[in-house]
Amino acid sequence: MSSSAPSKLWGGRFSGATDPLMEKFNESIHFDRRMFKADIVGSQAYVKALCKQSILTSDEAATLHQGLDQVRQEWEQDRFEIKSGDEDIHTANERRLGELVGAVAGKLHTGRSRNDQVATDMRLWLRDAARELVTFTRDLVRVTMERAAAEVDIIMPGYTHLQRAQPIRWSHFLLSYAWVWQQDTERLEQLIERFNLLPLGSGALAGNPFCVDRELLASELGFRGVIQNSLVAVSDRDFVSEFLFWASLTMVHVSRFAEDLIIYSSSEFGYVTLADAYSTGSSLMPQKKNPDSLELLRGKAGRVFGQMSGFLMTVKGLPSTYNKDLQEDKEPMFDAYDTLHGSLQILTRVIATLTVYPERTKASLSPDMLATDLAEYLVRKGVPFRETHHISGAAVRMAEERKTTLADLTLTDLQSLHPAFAADVAAVFNYERSIDNRASIGGTSRQAVLAQIDSLKQWLGAE
Repeated sequence: MSSSAPSKLWGGRFSGATDPLMEKFNESIHFDRRMFKADIVGSQAYVKALCKQSILTSDEAATLHQGLDQVRQEWEQDRFEIKSGDEDIHTANERRLGELVGAVAGKLHTGRSRNDQVATDMRLWLRDAARELVTFTRDLVRVTMERAAAEVDIIMPGYTHLQRAQPIRWSHFLLSYAWVWQQDTERLEQLIERFNLLPLGSGALAGNPFCVDRELLASELGFRGVIQNSLVAVSDRDFVSEFLFWASLTMVHVSRFAEDLIIYSSSEFGYVTLADAYSTGSSLMPQKKNPDSLELLRGKAGRVFGQMSGFLMTVKGLPSTYNKDLQEDKEPMFDAYDTLHGSLQILTRVIATLTVYPERTKASLSPDMLATDLAEYLVRKGVPFRETHHISGAAVRMAEERKTTLADLTLTDLQSLHPAFAADVAAVFNYERSIDNRASIGGTSRQAVLAQIDSLKQWLGAE
């Protein structure tokens, strides 16, 4: 038997040495070490379950619990020494526990497999990580909402097809993303609730032969219940796939907002300027101020999406139950978390510190953007909308042919298109009036925007 074999949790069946390259290829300690806390907490709960079944005496349980506390402290104080043979966080912790408390450490793994252990660790780790991301998405909603409330009187063009369409409030634009990020927050909260079920106590795949109290384990570890099928418990990674999808969709929303601000910060638009803290210059052109923070956010969306698509390709053809391919579940999860962890905070700070130029946004409005208002004017005179739409289009064409604006057409010009036009049509060509006509729930009027802000305040205050 090789000298390294006895240190492996699975080494008893093997007599030959492992290829050193395979050792490196197989190990995951360099990335799954970040689950040290979850692994120790899960082991301490399992100690209680084993003690309840009289597999451990109360003294042995106390010894193991204290030993695991020592292992945790070494990780937290960056004193834990990883040694050859520590293929993963579970092996490393159990090896160190044995060094601290002796042979009783060998009882900890009774009835437990690394299959149900890692599934538990991952759910514990992701639960805490996702809850942290919830705080960041909520902060993003709050800062965006506060900015909208402070700048409610700024008006700007609204766009479809990247063409100026109708006048809106800048705050209405901001809130459109605040609501999207509010939905992202709720999706993540729902995901946490959905995957917060216990795998531990399922063994390698067939269940626990010592009938450990899985409901006790669930209660100790803060799970809302247990996974009812042991095969599912050890092999299910849908929660990772869902998290990666959530991260991808959230980053799509971040990327789209970044794209809007990149456009709005260009010299052609000039609506906003980013704070210097979130911009960079050019190595060649001194005049440049580049929105690198936004471009990085836009780029990182592709990174997260790639992690999701890659992991789905990993799991799509796996037979039941646990297969080593599932070692590829952690790095995408960790990377997506890290990316969102930084991206959400950076975007929040970009929004909080950017400068908006109301005179530039208002100067970009043009009378042709009120063509729909002209049609609506006739609707209020009793003309069917389908007819008014054509009449307004004819007015736009008339203005274009005369190389003037829609607002410069005379009453006589308009009456030549329809007799319902009267002197009060002049009131149509007012951007603020157009905006405040959109007063239904969800509209861009001041009243409707303030109602949106109130709704978001209530949502933020509900927790």
